[in-house]
Amino acid sequence: MVEAFAVASGKGGTGKTTSTLALGMALADEYDVTVVDADTGMANLLFHAGLADVEVTLHDLLLSDADAAVEAAVYERFGMKVVPCGTSLAAFEAADPDRLRDVVASLAADTDVLLLDSPAALGSKSAVLPIVLADRVVIVLQPTIPALSDGLKVQEYARSYGTETAGVLFNKVHEEEDVDRIAEQSARYFGGPTLATIPRTDEARRARQAGEPLLAYAPESVAAGAYREAAGALEVNAGESGAVADRFKSAVIPDHP
Repeated sequence: MVEAFAVASGKGGTGKTTSTLALGMALADEYDVTVVDADTGMANLLFHAGLADVEVTLHDLLLSDADAAVEAAVYERFGMKVVPCGTSLAAFEAADPDRLRDVVASLAADTDVLLLDSPAALGSKSAVLPIVLADRVVIVLQPTIPALSDGLKVQEYARSYGTETAGVLFNKVHEEEDVDRIAEQSARYFGGPTLATIPRTDEARRARQAGEPLLAYAPESVAAGAYREAAGALEVNAGESGAVADRFKSAVIPDHP
């Protein structure tokens, strides 16, 4: 079985990478989870997962003359498999985004859940790939009307390629914010439920500085509990690994979003 989720937001600064790793750790209590940093232009998951010094990353797998095996870029961390991406601008420019299809297809053969940490914007072929390849998308938002608008653009684009919304995750929520009012509007327009509301906490910032996912750094924190709630609300649909891999390989990727 396998299902691929893109974790997307429509803008930067929403805590998308923190959320991807937190959901991954929470889901790993029940599933075999693989997390991929598919933000090939602005990667930073490697810093969140203590992988800043690794030699092989997703960039190495996307080169047209790549000779590295997919397994060489897969690292066992925090109960998950993690595929980081490098931060070199030269490597990003040399990478062939079309090759991500084969990489994801290979990973799908050996996992239950694929989480694709997606670029914030939809301005390039490499940016839209994770959303096009995923079965469903988890949209990470802050509880504001402009953020809802950004998220709806992500949903609209995803649906144009058959990718439905698994749910909405409200993140970095201040105590005084009227989340319920925003959540009511979210329920009206988004295809999936509100998975959880994650409070803004110092633990998330300190976890990033420590190079650890939030659930490893502060497992008993309120935010960690909220991410576990979100993972529990995310129903994983079992797809046959071979069929899913074939779909990835044959996916039609747009040249322009």
